[in-house]
Amino acid sequence: MKIAVTCASGQLGSAIANQLIKEIGKENVIGIARTPEKAKHLGIEIRKGDYNNSQEFDEALIGIDTVLLLSGMDEPQKRIQQHRNVIEAAKANGVKKIVYTSIVGAEENNAFSPVVQSNRQTEKDIQNSGLNWAIGGNGIYIEPDLEYINTYVKEDEIRNCAGDGRCTYTSREELGIAYAKMCVEEKHNGHIYNLVGKPIIQTQLADYINQVYSTNLVYNSVSVEDYATERKKELGDFLGTVIAGIYEGIKNGVNDISSDYEKATGRPHKSTLEIILEYKKTD
Repeated sequence: MKIAVTCASGQLGSAIANQLIKEIGKENVIGIARTPEKAKHLGIEIRKGDYNNSQEFDEALIGIDTVLLLSGMDEPQKRIQQHRNVIEAAKANGVKKIVYTSIVGAEENNAFSPVVQSNRQTEKDIQNSGLNWAIGGNGIYIEPDLEYINTYVKEDEIRNCAGDGRCTYTSREELGIAYAKMCVEEKHNGHIYNLVGKPIIQTQLADYINQVYSTNLVYNSVSVEDYATERKKELGDFLGTVIAGIYEGIKNGVNDISSDYEKATGRPHKSTLEIILEYKKTD
């Protein structure tokens, strides 16, 4: 069985590829990357594949049984066609199965919704492809918060617009384990899983970080408008709007969902505190 992982140079792609190597061996895992040199650290065969270039994917998917399609990072409307390029190349090459990394979230009512809508369209495209499929709904990664700790410490606070909304955080490593199983095991075919942990509120997140890092952070909630303005100033209009939309979604309860993680992996999702403790060890 040959399994190809797209966007293999990225953090999630690498996590999935590394887990697949443990499951089925290096010789059976192919990485696909827009810039192949950036994925060489994986120690597997890397093929060139840009989502905008269907011809590259026609070549990249030769001899592949299953393709793990990572959701692209481009603007929502561009993503739909980019993903279709991969789906069409998979069909043309006799690929038997597509596993897609989608997201949880609301299709309406916040600034992140257009991204969610584009993911839902790709889900439909995959379900209508005639191939076997399995789809995961990624929760929000905890890693960006942990990478941001120095800023939190400098400002003595975690500040966003999530309010008392509960968020089911996950991690790239937990997702890597789930997607590897979904690629390898046929029992997941035809299923959509919420790949998330147990829900917590932002004050709990601050408490956990304080426990692990001996910090004294407090959580302060600001309005959606103020947070959007702040994020756009720092990250630019597109990314700032998306980040504010994610936290607005948390505030509105769209991330307070039940987890299917155990169905995908055979074990419960690690707790947020466990993930933070493990992250600190490798930091």
